[in-house]
Amino acid sequence: MSYRVSKRNSFSVSVYIYIHLTPPAITVSLFCSQTHHHFLSTMTLSSVPLATSDIQIPGARRNSTLICVPIVADSVDQMLGQIRKAKEVGGDVVEIRLDYLKNFSPRQDLQFLVKQSPLPTLVTYRPTWEGGQYDGDEGKRLDALRLAIELGADYIDVELQVAPEFINSIQGKTSGKVKIIVSSHNYQNTPSAEELGNLVARIQATGADIVKIATTALDITDCARIFQVLTHSQVPTIGIAMAERGLISRILSAKFGSYLTFGSLEAGVASAPGQPTVKDLLDLYNFRQIGPDTKVHGVIGKPIGHSKSPHLYNAAFKSVGFNGIYLPLLVDSVKNFLTTYSSPDFVGYSYTIPHKEDGLRCCDEIDPIAQAIGAISCMIRRPTDGKLMGYNVDYLGAIAAIEEGLRASNGTTNVGSPLAGKLFVVIGAGGAGKALAYGGKEKGARVVVANRTFEKAQELASKVGGEAMTLAELENFHPEDGMILANTTSVGMKPNIDNTPLSKKALSRYSLVFDAIYTPKLTRLLREAQESGAIIVYGTEMFINQAFVQFERFTGLPAPKELIREVLVRNT
Repeated sequence: MSYRVSKRNSFSVSVYIYIHLTPPAITVSLFCSQTHHHFLSTMTLSSVPLATSDIQIPGARRNSTLICVPIVADSVDQMLGQIRKAKEVGGDVVEIRLDYLKNFSPRQDLQFLVKQSPLPTLVTYRPTWEGGQYDGDEGKRLDALRLAIELGADYIDVELQVAPEFINSIQGKTSGKVKIIVSSHNYQNTPSAEELGNLVARIQATGADIVKIATTALDITDCARIFQVLTHSQVPTIGIAMAERGLISRILSAKFGSYLTFGSLEAGVASAPGQPTVKDLLDLYNFRQIGPDTKVHGVIGKPIGHSKSPHLYNAAFKSVGFNGIYLPLLVDSVKNFLTTYSSPDFVGYSYTIPHKEDGLRCCDEIDPIAQAIGAISCMIRRPTDGKLMGYNVDYLGAIAAIEEGLRASNGTTNVGSPLAGKLFVVIGAGGAGKALAYGGKEKGARVVVANRTFEKAQELASKVGGEAMTLAELENFHPEDGMILANTTSVGMKPNIDNTPLSKKALSRYSLVFDAIYTPKLTRLLREAQESGAIIVYGTEMFINQAFVQFERFTGLPAPKELIREVLVRNT
């Protein structure tokens, strides 16, 4: 679809721009940088060579996207305090939300805020009909915005519904310094690519200096249509998909050229759903270092807000100067996600609950170990042909952690595995359960699989030559002392930290208990196991061993192990 729109310029001449939009999956494949490094095409965990585009100069700013901090206090004094803090934390622009002020005296308050602000100001007076707080007289609202222009505001946000009339009213009356942002907010969904294209055209036709479109992401794939708009737009554009499934649109705005993105001063005071903090944008996601050719990685799961992976990988990428970003990816359908983000710049993923089996089904090639387990924990896009390669490193991380725990307790450094001959009980028959059961079998343990539904337990147990039972039966299972227990379910994970998959009474029969959960680090299961005299092994140990392997797979560089350990300690 192509369409023609006009843009106001300083000579009041209409400039016509043609914008071409194509379906999301195709476009997302086209609009990313074609530069990439060359992963080995073999299914090994060996290192891979890098292209020069993958290494970046530390501290260099790689995009021009501004970070705008919404100021949402109810008094001008509080607002000024927030504005100063916005500068301290690294914001570029402040959005003064007049609709949040309790007692607003237009000339006095605007003069004070605009003149005192150490950062450029964007003045917004959002009415309730566009999701804001103001429900007063419309004439007075627009008068306040005109006054803000007169008093020297750098940007004015005006809603599409009233923009033609407003822009007409200020023709020839502005200094030329002010930029008019014409905005459209959709709190229901993200329209089709064609509808968004038409919306951009309508906004540009008003004479806007900057186009702003904020939609609501009902699925993470909705963000792709926002990236399309940003990529194809011929004028400065702000594109955001709100809500938790739209988070990547706010961070990758720097990759796809959004004029600005919004970052709140602190968690819980966001002016729109899904807004990250300025601190997270800068320190967690290394926002200034994201460029058009930055490689996108992430952890695919549901839920995903608890994941510490972005803290680890982003810090590690930055420490070695690798041009990549790692995001939490709240994915409903793995297939739809991979089909939509098929560009060569979307290169590597970790998989977590509940998508490890779905991930395997979407691979073009699968490592034999992952195939045997029936689940993947890591996926890489091979740059030579775009094929998706699946691996499972879960069992490596978890089994190594359990073996370390057993060796430390026995005080031995035997060559063979301390798991050999042990009765190894695995709770859960999902992706992680399969990995642990398979790993236990490889090490010579006698495997027992316990699951809520017996059929799933039986299916897995038969593959590893083990025994199957229900969770209820596990309560009274006691053929011998000194058994090993591994929980691979999400029972006990934040926020349900008071839950546990097995009673404290039953735990006394185990010499070592491992929990794959790492938020919280000390789960109720581990706490009660420790109180019962068992050695405990934290999920963080499995997580960290996996991280070392996956980092090397993602980057082709040796993992900065000490740094990764330090970051994990700080964040758990």
